[in-house]
Amino acid sequence: MFCYQCQETAKGQGCTIQGVCGKKESTAILQDFLIWITKGLAQVNQSRIAEGKENNLEANHKVTKNLFMTITNANFSDAKIIQAIDETIDLKEDLLRDLDHKENLAEPSLFKTKDKAIYLKKGSEVGVLSSKDQDLRSLRELMTYGLKGLSAYTKHANALLREDPDIHNFIQEALTVTLEDHSIEDMVGWVLKTGEYGVKGMALLDEANTSSYGHPEMTEVSIEPRNNPGILVSGHDLRDLEMLLDQSKDSGVDIYTHSEMLPANYYPKFKKYDHFVGNYGNAWWRQKEEFEAFHGPILMTTNCIVPPKDSYKDKLFTTGAAGYPGCQHIEGEIGEEKDFSEIIALAKTCPPPEKIEEGSIIGGFAHDQVFALADKVVDAVKSGAIKKFVVMAGCDGRNKDRDYYTNFAKALPEDTVILTAGCAKYRYNKLNLGDIQGIPRVLDAGQCNDSYSLVLIALKLAEIFKVDSVNDLPIAYNIAWYEQKAVIVLLALLSLGVENIHLGPSLPAFISPNVLKVLVEKFKLAPNTTVEADMKELIG
Repeated sequence: MFCYQCQETAKGQGCTIQGVCGKKESTAILQDFLIWITKGLAQVNQSRIAEGKENNLEANHKVTKNLFMTITNANFSDAKIIQAIDETIDLKEDLLRDLDHKENLAEPSLFKTKDKAIYLKKGSEVGVLSSKDQDLRSLRELMTYGLKGLSAYTKHANALLREDPDIHNFIQEALTVTLEDHSIEDMVGWVLKTGEYGVKGMALLDEANTSSYGHPEMTEVSIEPRNNPGILVSGHDLRDLEMLLDQSKDSGVDIYTHSEMLPANYYPKFKKYDHFVGNYGNAWWRQKEEFEAFHGPILMTTNCIVPPKDSYKDKLFTTGAAGYPGCQHIEGEIGEEKDFSEIIALAKTCPPPEKIEEGSIIGGFAHDQVFALADKVVDAVKSGAIKKFVVMAGCDGRNKDRDYYTNFAKALPEDTVILTAGCAKYRYNKLNLGDIQGIPRVLDAGQCNDSYSLVLIALKLAEIFKVDSVNDLPIAYNIAWYEQKAVIVLLALLSLGVENIHLGPSLPAFISPNVLKVLVEKFKLAPNTTVEADMKELIG
């Protein structure tokens, strides 16, 4: 195996024996094969469209789900991945029969043998290192990882019955490009185009979420458990949470969010559920201790699974693109009602969660809420009460060097405001940083996809202060990354022309020196270094 798609990859170079995330060699190889055969499905569907045939909705959803399954910490189940491969081959063969011209198709488009041993053999041949040129490999993987993040956001929007065929077409076209030989200049263009579609994908999801559940609003969220049995919901999928809340009404079971599901507490529609009672725990990597202390069952709606301890493995349920061997999986495709009765019944037999924290936290500062505060924000900037905004969005992770972000937040002058989204916020959202004229110094927009809100806020400020570019605003960018959804957020920012982004806690292993040089020269991208040095450069 060889995998270097996440920030914690072994020795900052690549995992070759077992993933730092916990995935086995066979799982990594099967994921490589799934990506390869998915590129074939994408090419076949795009070829059909080029012949004037109707876009296949099932192919659209299969491509995005397959990509989502290979995101870091999403699916550790060889059986589930093999099932996805088999289904992809079957669908591809159906579409091939509808294709008039097959002479220019690549090998994965024509592959049809269904056999695990062959999947493993071929998967070991078509992985990351099959691209021999380091720079082209770097750009192919950068784009592929961005497409994985875009697919995740697209799937969440699709779950709420929002579709954009243009996004699906781009994902499939871009996957097909990775099967071809292109110049470095062309690939840089494709990478930036991926960022453009990242903006569209996040906008689609924002519209899906807000039209379904209302605009997030400033909310105080309890982090203390009640005395009833509970179900803990982690991941990102709001539609899964809605179905669970509906089915668990009057059951005597409380529902809590964990990690990236925290922002669900900010949506007005979810507040109507009396048994939706707050957030339990912190970022994804602390789940072993927190899931054990919770006592009740856990529903993983997406990625961010840490291989579970035996003490709660039988209480861990997965759904959607997520999966873990030995854990129960709740089936249900887009538009279908999932049956959560088993997890609800199990919860009733469990003791209440242990108290691991006390108090509450405040969030809900997506674009609509911040726009409502625009006059106060503008007055604070004009008066000098707010001198700088710092975007500290992105992911959290296990490494000790991520204490950097806590220390950076603590060291910020009292006239700065943090704009955040994603689980990176858990490094500082429980610090007592106070407020500026009633404006909290940590404005949490929501999940990683809600980085879109931060873009809209920046564009609104540029409009209010009549500057030519967001780069002329008093906004600094100090972003943490971990997995592929952070990659699409970064590419989205770059496609919008945002400059001087500091990225950490380390630069991606898949960025070659020459590709890094391009990013530095074009966008002034830089690694973060020390709190003191970065504070001087970003804040002044």
